[in-house]
Amino acid sequence: MGVLDWLGLREAADDPEMKRLKGEVETLSFRLEESYEQLSRMFSEDAGWSRIGEQTERDLTPEGRKQATQICRVMAIANPLIARAIAVRTGYIHGNGGIGVQAADGKESGTQDVNSVLQAFLDDPGNRAAFTGHQAHEEWEKKLATDGNVYAILFTNPQTGFVRVRTLDSLEVTDIITNPQDASEPWFYRRDYEETTIGERTSRVTTRQKTVWYPALGYTPTRRMPVIDGNPVDWSAAVHHTAVNKVGKYGLGDAFPAIPWARAYTGFLDDWAKLTKALARIAWKLSGKRSTAQQARAALNSLPEAGGVVGMDPNTQLEAVPKTGATIDAESGRPLATMVASAFGVPVTTLLSDPGQTGARAVAETLNQPTRLTMQGRRDVAQETYRAILNHVIDQAVLAPQGPLKGGIKVDPYTQRQEVVLGNDDDRTITFTWPDLDDVDVAVITKAIVDADATGKLPPLTTMRLLLRALGERDVDETLEQWTDDDGNFIDPTTSAGDAAVAAFERGEDPADAIKRQ
Repeated sequence: MGVLDWLGLREAADDPEMKRLKGEVETLSFRLEESYEQLSRMFSEDAGWSRIGEQTERDLTPEGRKQATQICRVMAIANPLIARAIAVRTGYIHGNGGIGVQAADGKESGTQDVNSVLQAFLDDPGNRAAFTGHQAHEEWEKKLATDGNVYAILFTNPQTGFVRVRTLDSLEVTDIITNPQDASEPWFYRRDYEETTIGERTSRVTTRQKTVWYPALGYTPTRRMPVIDGNPVDWSAAVHHTAVNKVGKYGLGDAFPAIPWARAYTGFLDDWAKLTKALARIAWKLSGKRSTAQQARAALNSLPEAGGVVGMDPNTQLEAVPKTGATIDAESGRPLATMVASAFGVPVTTLLSDPGQTGARAVAETLNQPTRLTMQGRRDVAQETYRAILNHVIDQAVLAPQGPLKGGIKVDPYTQRQEVVLGNDDDRTITFTWPDLDDVDVAVITKAIVDADATGKLPPLTTMRLLLRALGERDVDETLEQWTDDDGNFIDPTTSAGDAAVAAFERGEDPADAIKRQ
């Protein structure tokens, strides 16, 4: 018997229970190693997602939004693809006359002229320059493409109720306070900006940093706090915020996801141009004896223009350099441009301005259903902004002591919200009209209007309004004004002066005035 046997160690080594435990330990060790490798892979994937999340958080900080806005603004000027995409969207949305506004004109007995109040606001030179004019519409759409946010600030004359609208730089709006119980309801907007003044005596230009809070449009608390965080609140103005691609409180420009692909397409074209230029440097290959080749080369270099003739001996050969193996197809970068078109929701054929080569012309000139709905959706965004601001214009015209409209405030029994109403429950509905997105043949539209009028169900003014819009008349309201009397009745252009005078006399009006209108 050995020492191990005497100590009992050999028996322990051969014990079946020990073998089983040893096997379990080895199995658990193997499973632990597998689990560790799997966990490592999961951590690696999570780390990637973590970086994406951190990047998103950085992009949505005030500094990140400012940097993104500045980059988008530069690209909208410097990159032709981004500039073209913004121009195409603007043309689809606001082109061909843009939005039309109509309200009750007060020609019915006892009603108020709401339309004149709205038209005075729309036609004001300052408002046209900042909000209602065509150039303002282009700047509006460009801001949505680069900034993703447009802040319209409304100043109201406390006596007359006339409203002036201007826009704030989105980089100046640094914070938004919302309802603590409802994040979708803004209360205040913080504006940090530099105020520039000119001294009255010294004529020196001085700047100073200012911070002002503005209430949101429609926010009318019972108690108006004068100061927030030590900075004043300007209750004489209200801010309406339009945001697209909204994340949290702020929007993100349409150009933001398109920038990497626009840069990639620009780089592709740059490389393609370099390759083409390199291939163009050597167009002919001259082979032969050295002296003869040098003479021929000198003769070729002395040719002043294309179409010249050079004389060579039979041992010298002149042949064009083959382009076999040289890839100079610029259309290979089309998928990159498609990504830019996708970001803006426009057809790539329209974006590249090349329907003849890259697609059927009929397809390029016609909007498909998704594009049409995208542009109509952006029109609805603009229409909602118009609706909110124009309703504010009507409210202020009622509430001001010298306002042109009469009415008051009542509490809605269902929503318990205060609302401004016109006297005698006059209609304050605002009607918006847009030109068709597709270029439909004028003859087809005119025939449809004529057929509808032949049914005798359409009022003459409605028929005339539809015809004027179909023919591309810009200011339909002013044209209709010339063909209506003081009570809003339609004056038929084919009616003679005598018939108009008789009709006016039967209505109890002055026949002379009717003849003058004829």
